[in-house]
Amino acid sequence: MNPATLSARVGSLFPPGTVAAELRGPGDPALLLPAEAVHLGRAVPKRVQEFAAGRLCARRALAEFGILDFPIRVADDRQPIWPESMAGSITHTEGYGAAVVAERRAAAALGLDSEVIGDVTAKLWPSICVPLETAWIESLSAAERAAAVTLVFSAKEAFYKCQYALVRERLNFHDVRVEVAAWGASSGGYRIHPIRPIALRMRTVLPVEGRFLFHDELVTTGVAVAAGTGTAADSP
Repeated sequence: MNPATLSARVGSLFPPGTVAAELRGPGDPALLLPAEAVHLGRAVPKRVQEFAAGRLCARRALAEFGILDFPIRVADDRQPIWPESMAGSITHTEGYGAAVVAERRAAAALGLDSEVIGDVTAKLWPSICVPLETAWIESLSAAERAAAVTLVFSAKEAFYKCQYALVRERLNFHDVRVEVAAWGASSGGYRIHPIRPIALRMRTVLPVEGRFLFHDELVTTGVAVAAGTGTAADSP
């Protein structure tokens, strides 16, 4: 039996029609399908459990669309391979896994990420944050900064997954800027502004909007690009 459960709270980060599933605790590798298990190689037990958690969540979400026992294989670029008719995204971190899926006629691409608050230490800020983000974080109280920088990191990860699924462009952390719209709430929105021209501008309107949720000592972020979105340019 698949222990992953449907998640309305993760699903709320995405447009209607998106289905989310989550799993607390390690995933059981014995529940992987053979076509999934072949990708484990010599992975350490922690990585194996995280991989299993993500796949179990993905298959639970796909089942809501009548797609049963579909193995989520790994492509040469390490990305999950979804059914042709579906877009999706997977995240897994310490003790938690989640996945979201939607029909491609509703969403061209999805990006989901979860991070443990506090894992992004101050010494990592320069490699993750652009000056405007650093200034915003430093304007907050010391007690708020760990959550704020984790949100910035997670929002960029979710965006990178989403845009890569659509345009296959490799980005680094300094290529975009996160603007948080509702700081201080347990959930809210943010915008992703490109710092330089990026390939996604040919596929959707920029900046891209996303949503965040603080829960269980984690921050989870979501980004979606709607199917059939028009083209526009964005200034940094």
